[in-house]
Formats: sequence, C-alpha cells, structure tokens
Amino acid sequence: MPILIALILIVFIIVILNIKIVPQASAFVVQRLGAYQGTWDVGLHFKMPFIEKIAKVVSLKEQVVDFAPQPVITKDNVTMQIDTVVFYQITDPKLYTYGVVNPLMAIENLTATTLRNIIGEMELDQTLTSRDTVNAKMRSILDEATDPWGIKVNRVELKNILPPREIQDSMERQMKAERERRESILRAEGEKKSAILVAEGEKEAAILQAVAKREAQIQEAEGEAQAILKVQSAVAEGIRMLNEAGATKEVIALRSLEAFSKAADGKATKIIIPSEIQGLAGLAGALKEIVSDTPEK
Repeated sequence: MPILIALILIVFIIVILNIKIVPQASAFVVQRLGAYQGTWDVGLHFKMPFIEKIAKVVSLKEQVVDFAPQPVITKDNVTMQIDTVVFYQITDPKLYTYGVVNPLMAIENLTATTLRNIIGEMELDQTLTSRDTVNAKMRSILDEATDPWGIKVNRVELKNILPPREIQDSMERQMKAERERRESILRAEGEKKSAILVAEGEKEAAILQAVAKREAQIQEAEGEAQAILKVQSAVAEGIRMLNEAGATKEVIALRSLEAFSKAADGKATKIIIPSEIQGLAGLAGALKEIVSDTPEK
C-alpha cells in the first residue's frame, strides 16, 4: 500500500511538472527524441515526460540590440567609427532555433560587413548627410539576409558617426566660418533695411512739410479772396443805399473811396480800387489842395 501511494505521488508530480503554460508573446520549440516536434503557442500544453523536451523558449516581442562601434573606411579614405542599433523580431521560432547557431552574433557580423560595404561607396560628406539612406539600405539587406533564420529586421539606425579628431576640428572650424559669414550677411541686411527706413522717413517728412506749406498758402489765398469779396459786397451795398437816397455820382465815388480806405485799415493786405474811383480820388485830392491854397478873406 505505501508503495502504491508513493507511485501515485510520483506520477502526479511528473504530470504536474510536464504541464506547461506558454505566456503571451512567447513560443516554445518542442523536440521529441531529439527531433523537432512542434511549436507551442500561447496557452496550456502537456509535454510527454522523458520523450519530449522544450528545446528553446522564444520571445516574439520586438527586440533591440546595440552593437559596438565598427571601424569603416569611406571612399575618400577616411576611417570612422560607427555604431549601429538594430530592431528585430522573431517571426519563425523553428528557423530561429535551427537556422543559425548564434543569431545575435550572426546579425552583428552581418551588420558590420554590410555597413563597410555601404560606407565604402560614399565619401565623408555624403556619409554625414545621408544617414537615412544608409539606414534604409542596411535594413533592406539585413532583412533579406535574416529571413532564413526566422528573423525580421524592422529598423536599423546609425547611432554615432565619429570621424578622426583632426577631421572633427576641421569641420568645427568650417562651421564656425560659416556661422560668421551668415552673421555678417544678416548684419549687412539689417543695416541696409535701417538705412532704407530712415530714407523713407525723411522722404515722408519732406512730403508732409510740402503739403502743409501748400495748405497754408491755399488758406491764405482763400482768406484774401474772402476779404476782397466782403469789401466789394460792402461797397456794392453802400452804392445801392446811396442810389436809393438819390446821391450824385461824385458823392457815390467819394463814399466808395472812403469805404475802401476803412476796409484797408488792417483788414486786408491788398485792396483793388476800380479806375473810376481812382480818378475821383485824384480829383478830390486836387480840389483839396486848391482849397488849401486859396487865401482866406
């Protein structure tokens, strides 16, 4: 009886130990008597004891591997250090298990040789400005080469490109000279714009002064014209009143002359006197002199 209980307990333990649960984003590669039996996906599985074994546990998540810097030589014989980052994902656990002995080492060596081939066809300046092109070429080549290993290369990035120290110093001096050149151009453009704005301001000021002077002259002329019109109106009104009162021609002329003299008393700078009134004014002056020269009796 105790032996039977012990056997049952042993069988129970063996059954429990051979129940396997495959987690999410994982796969188990199973061998039976040393040969590939199958790939277990997510879920509960039972492994036949002593006959089957789990050869490899494969993660189906996207993985990232950062490779150490590799020395590469450009087309113009410049040696640089470039390190790469590869994003890959296992798509076939069976090929990944049996396709290559050390997949990561294989990817690293393949990345190094591919990088040397691509950079060897490019010059230094082109290498520094064509990262996207290099990344795309490397991803395409690596993805095609790793298909037999059950690996899909999703992305390749050049992490760092390190030229020799003397090349870096030369590039820094060149960049400094370029920045100084741009600064000089910007300063010259600023001074040019400033001079243009000053000239435009002076031009507008001169135009405004001319307009103001013209307006003042127009207003002055309009004032003089209005003053003359008012004088003429006053004279006409006085003549009309004299005519209504039955005054003689000589009296009307003298009254007109008096009206002009009063209107010119600080009211206008220019007075236009009709020729008829001017003649009468002369006559009046002559009579005044004759009267003054006559001796009193």
